[in-house]
Amino acid sequence: WATSDTSRGMQYAGLSLYIVAEAIIFLPLLLIASRTSMLTGSNLIGQAGLITLGLFAGLTFVAFTTKKDFSFLGGMLKIGAFVAIGLIVASIFMGLNLGIWFSGAMVRFAGGSIRYQTSNIIHHYNTNQYVAAALGLFASVALLFWYVLRIFMNRD
Repeated sequence: WATSDTSRGMQYAGLSLYIVAEAIIFLPLLLIASRTSMLTGSNLIGQAGLITLGLFAGLTFVAFTTKKDFSFLGGMLKIGAFVAIGLIVASIFMGLNLGIWFSGAMVRFAGGSIRYQTSNIIHHYNTNQYVAAALGLFASVALLFWYVLRIFMNRD
């Protein structure tokens, strides 16, 4: 819906639906992180947010200053997404613990996705596709935050 050419209202409906879905997905992790923060006396969510913000700013800076088209990352990101989803599904059904190494790999994956999305905004989206651009970048930043927070939670 967010990439619909027919209606701006449909685009915003798609973006809104995605944000609500992300909020529902994030709620359990945020509750667990909040409880862990209370027990350990640390602010895991705030720390993960700052790291995510710093990484996002750095990656965006690279995409804007190099003016390089990172669209070549698209194929690698698609393969990486299928591998990650396969590992997540396998871990659910086989009881595997993906651990901190998987979270680190996913932070790297999210970083590639942020560069790819930012590059698309610079080089490929036109000015009336801002809703789709916002959705793609939001999804990448949310993925980055998720796995940075998981790393912080595993650290304590």
